[in-house]
Amino acid sequence: MDILQLYFDVPVVTRTYATLCVLTTLVISTQLVSPFSLYFSVHLIFMEGQVWRLFTNFLYFGQRFGLDFFFHMFFLCRYSKSLEQENFAGRKADFAWMLVLGAAVMLIVAPLANLTFLGHSLTYMLVYVWSRRNPFTRISFLGLFNFSAPYLPWCLLGFSLVLEHDIKIDALGILVGHIYYFTKYVYPDLTAPDRVELIKTPRFMHYFFMDNDALVGEN
Repeated sequence: MDILQLYFDVPVVTRTYATLCVLTTLVISTQLVSPFSLYFSVHLIFMEGQVWRLFTNFLYFGQRFGLDFFFHMFFLCRYSKSLEQENFAGRKADFAWMLVLGAAVMLIVAPLANLTFLGHSLTYMLVYVWSRRNPFTRISFLGLFNFSAPYLPWCLLGFSLVLEHDIKIDALGILVGHIYYFTKYVYPDLTAPDRVELIKTPRFMHYFFMDNDALVGEN
C-alpha cells in the first residue's frame, strides 16, 4: 500500500484537518509565516479585523517537525480517524459539527485561561470523546501500562504534568470533550422517554457534506 493510498484512506474531515496542520507547520518551519500571525487574540480579531486567527490557532502544533509535533499528530490522526470512521460512520456532518462546537467553546474559555493556541486542546477533546465512546477498548501506553480507554485522557494529562507542560491546555480539551459527551449522549438518556437532544447538526452541514441518509431520516 503506497503513501498516497494511506493518505486517502483517512476520512475526509480528519484528513483535511491533519493536512492543514502539517502545511501550517511547514510554512512556519521555513519561516514563510510567523507564529505571531496565527495565535488567538481577542483584540487583534475584533479590533484589527484579523479574523483568520479564529481558525489558525487550531492549526499550530509547534515551529518545527519535532517529537512533540509527531506525538500530537499521531493521537490526532489515530483517534479522530477512529471516531469519524466508526462512531460517526456515514455522518461526516455530525463529526464536523462536533469539532465546530468544541472549537467555539474553547475560543470562549481561552481568554480566561490565557491560552493562545488551541490545537492541542482540540486533540485532547477528540481523545476524550473517543475514549468514552469506546469504553471497553484496552490501551497499552508506551508498552508499560495497560488500561481501559476511558483512562487514556487522564494518563496523557499525567504525562504532560511529568514533562512540566502547561496542563491547562490538556484540561481544557478534556473539559470540552466531557461537556460534548454528556450533552450529546448522556443527557438524552436522562430525559427518557422524551429524549431531549440539545445538540443537533444544522441542515446546511448535512447538505455541505452530502449526508443524504441523515437528511432522509429527518423527513
